Amino acid sequence: MGEFDLIDRFFRRPAGAAAAGVALGIGDDCALLAPAPGMQLAVSSDLLLEGRHFLSTVDPVRLGHKALAVNLSDLAACGARPLAFTLALALPGADESWLAGFSQGLLALARTHGCALVGGDTTRGPLAICITVFGEVPTGQALLRSGAQAGDDLYVSGTLGDARLALEAFRGTVQLPAAVFEAARARLEQPTPRVALGLALRGIATSAIDVSDGLLGDLGHVLAASGLGAAIELPAAAGLLAARGQAHAADLPEQSLQWRCVLAGGDDYELAFTAPQARRDAVLAAARSAATSVSRIGRIEAQHGIRLLDAEGRAVPHEFRSFDHFA
Repeated sequence: MGEFDLIDRFFRRPAGAAAAGVALGIGDDCALLAPAPGMQLAVSSDLLLEGRHFLSTVDPVRLGHKALAVNLSDLAACGARPLAFTLALALPGADESWLAGFSQGLLALARTHGCALVGGDTTRGPLAICITVFGEVPTGQALLRSGAQAGDDLYVSGTLGDARLALEAFRGTVQLPAAVFEAARARLEQPTPRVALGLALRGIATSAIDVSDGLLGDLGHVLAASGLGAAIELPAAAGLLAARGQAHAADLPEQSLQWRCVLAGGDDYELAFTAPQARRDAVLAAARSAATSVSRIGRIEAQHGIRLLDAEGRAVPHEFRSFDHFA
């Protein structure tokens, strides 16, 4: 099977299947996008490499889902509605079974979010997946990292740490009950981009970021952009690891590893965001409209740095570090 046969068979959609905002999709030298009047384009790219971002044993359906989900998560953090994406794919060979599964997972998530595949490239090489996603957001309404204010509440969506817990199980450093492992594995391999929540938070949240490299590291980017610090209340964050509600304490790893997973695990693809204390009801209403749980875990402070606080408000020393590709 040749390169163009591969594209036609697995990735080209029927004429008329393009999403709103796409004037021209696959088939020309460029795609043409047509954002609605009054909208800005939001653009993000992510590169996934086998052995670095995913295991060789991952189900290709789940991998296709994740490849797009991590990009949609960036749009969610910006409060942007998905429009379209491009796919650059390096393959060691044209494995038809793998391609059928990968394209199934990829295009199913794309349909869910009305996000059309409009172009890209394929070549032979070690397995690598690069997606660039395009979204639209009303001019001046994008959620940015730089908007946090001292006194804002700090929130996270969903749960944190289970993806890292699954990775530790794959590495053999922990043993988990089968049901807990499978739930954590799904979080690692098939994350849920919080697009609906990002849209609902426009005009409410003062800043936002998607949690991809670990809460402390990604929150640090918000704080650097906003020129502020934060305090995380550990009792409020304790319930963020979903596995804690799925197994007896004796079946879970030691507490220090649980905290490492929650605070610095990565691969969560949840939203961390800030909002004024006066908007707490609005935040909860946005979460309900998006059918997504949110947890208030701390506050933004004028003092730089991130403090972890115990139940008595005392600072807890730590050495947690989030993921860094070159560390």
